[in-house]
Formats: sequence, C-alpha cells, structure tokens
Amino acid sequence: MPVTVPPYVEGHGLLEGRTVVVTAAAGTGIGSAAARRCIEEGATVLVSDSHERRLAEAVATLSELAGRPVASAICNVTIQDDIDHLFATATAELGHIDVLINNAGLGGTAELIEMTDEQWSLVIDVTLTGTFRATRAALQHMVPRGKGVIVNNASVLGWRAQAGQAHYAAAKAGVMALTRCAAVEAAPAGIRINAVAPSLAMHPFLAKVTSDELLDELTEREAFGRAAEPWEIANTMVFLASDYSSYMTGEVISVSSQHP
Repeated sequence: MPVTVPPYVEGHGLLEGRTVVVTAAAGTGIGSAAARRCIEEGATVLVSDSHERRLAEAVATLSELAGRPVASAICNVTIQDDIDHLFATATAELGHIDVLINNAGLGGTAELIEMTDEQWSLVIDVTLTGTFRATRAALQHMVPRGKGVIVNNASVLGWRAQAGQAHYAAAKAGVMALTRCAAVEAAPAGIRINAVAPSLAMHPFLAKVTSDELLDELTEREAFGRAAEPWEIANTMVFLASDYSSYMTGEVISVSSQHP
C-alpha cells in the first residue's frame, strides 16, 4: 500500500529577507510550489511564466499568501528578449536577486526513430538552453554583487533510461552538466549553483499529458508507492537556496524514492 503523504512542512524563516525569482511558476507544478514555499520561508518572490492567464492566477494566489502584491513577468525562456525583460523587471521590483530557481522545462513522449527535429529542438531549447540563458543572466547580475544562489530543476532521467524520453533525458542530463560547470566558474564570486533531480511529482498537468498506464508503472517503481507532492520537491529547492547548504555547489540531489 502507498505510504501516506506526510504533513505539510510549515515555514521556518529559512529565506527571511531574501529575494527569489522563479521561472515557470504558474499552474500547479513544482514551480508554483517552489514560489509558495519561498514565500512561506520569508522571501520576497517574483514569478514568471510564458502563459499570461495562468501567471495572473498564480500571482493572485501568491499575493494572498504573502499578504502583499507579488511581482511577475511574462517570460518565454527560448527568447532572449524575454529573459532580458525578466531580469530587468526583477531588478526594478526587488532591487537585487539573491536566488534564481530555474524551473522552466518541457517534456513529451516520442520514440527516437519517429522523433522530428522540431520535437527534439523544442525540448532542448526550453529545458536546457532556457536554463543556460537564465543562468547566464543571473550570473551577470550576481557576480558583481559577490553572492547569489541558483537552483536548477533537473530529473532522474538525466541518469536513468526511459523509452520515449531521449530528448527530455538528454536535456536534463545537460542541465546537470551545466550546473556542475557553472558552479565551478561561479564559486570564486561566492555564488552557489545546485540542482534537484525529481523522479515523479504528481500534478494535474503531468496527469493530462501522461497515460494512466505509464503513471501507474512509474508509481510502482517508487519505494513509497506514491508520487511526490510538488511541495516535497520544492522543500529541497528551499534547502539549496538557504544557508543550510552553504558548502554545497555543483551538486545534483535526487529527490526520489525510485528503485530499479
């Protein structure tokens, strides 16, 4: 039988006084959970997404939680002008950026023998190159300040094989490698860069784009017999964003109960 979901963890002020930018934070997935957890831990947050209506809904919910207006910016991470606008808005609204959570990513299922160049390129552009663009912009802001934290969202598929996921797995493996290399470059400036690698975090969008059969199969691989809640992934992101991980950089933490 599945292990029941543990109680929601209340905030402990881990990000008190920090400013945080979260990409792809609309909807009900890991990004929105990360934004919520950061607010609950005392941070001032700016959220971005490429979907205007969902972003407005997220802002309304998060503003109610924060007790003050939450800043936002429309951003498609495949467009450099949008990235520039995001960081200009964040600087104007927050004053500076202490933490960037790179959550934007795109999946999909396609067997390699039938995968088109367009399918491959889009997943790589959003998931890997988008993370690169945002990381570069964040470093341009953080390096002169001599501090900052970047948390990337990778996936256990960066390590493990799954049919139909060659483009997504390659992109997430790239995010892991980007995390390690960027961390080495950024360390002399006092900036830390780490990543989380979730296995299966359930939310309505994932359920919409994934067959019940595959979800059942993936769930069976989890030692707890259930998918993670998005906030359980976000908790590890908060840890990496906080001073509790002050000696960690270039690391990829698997947030998973998956077994072979």
